[in-house]
Amino acid sequence: MDKKEAFIPYEHVEYPVDDMIDRSNSFYEFMNSRRSVRHFSNRKVPKSVVENIIRAASTAPSGANKQPWTFCVISNEDLKNKVRKLAEAEEKESYARRMSDEWLEDLVPIGTNWEKEFIDTAPYIIVVMKKVYDMDEDATKHSNYYVNESVGLACGLLIAAIHNAGLCTVTHTPSPMNFLTKALSRPENERAFLLMPIGYPAEDAQVPNIKRKTLGEVVVYYE
Repeated sequence: MDKKEAFIPYEHVEYPVDDMIDRSNSFYEFMNSRRSVRHFSNRKVPKSVVENIIRAASTAPSGANKQPWTFCVISNEDLKNKVRKLAEAEEKESYARRMSDEWLEDLVPIGTNWEKEFIDTAPYIIVVMKKVYDMDEDATKHSNYYVNESVGLACGLLIAAIHNAGLCTVTHTPSPMNFLTKALSRPENERAFLLMPIGYPAEDAQVPNIKRKTLGEVVVYYE
């Protein structure tokens, strides 16, 4: 690629100030309606919707544009059940021995436990893998940069895209997660970062009555 092709014009869309304020507030209100859901319906979701959600997540910025992520999309019932059993084994151990009393107390208002029925129930499970380095077919390694930050940004966009599609999810991080790399037969340069179900909420789904921090609690202005 020569110098002339290395950069292209940025197609910027600018809105009048009043529209900017309305759009930013509408988006806030839309995202503020998002909740983590742990009770799913088994209703089918079009595969094309999941693909579009992943396309949106893949627009995230990344260190040196390395895009160090792989989205493993699981719909196979047997594999979902296998992943659930492995995840619950780790979670049961965590709740029984690894988590501190303070941690367990903080989870009480959330109502979560070691059981992860949603892995079986949701029509799709996405396991987000971070690529700690890239690797050619001949096993030549290539560095990736700011991998955790990059993949975290992609997961944030993934959550927003799921909500935008009218679906729901919850972030699940069984610890340790190395069983996922093995269960999914992923290459040695990939590590499990996050597990997320995608689907419709169950008809009787409920979520904890929790509040988000106010703007004054999360922002500091330097003017």
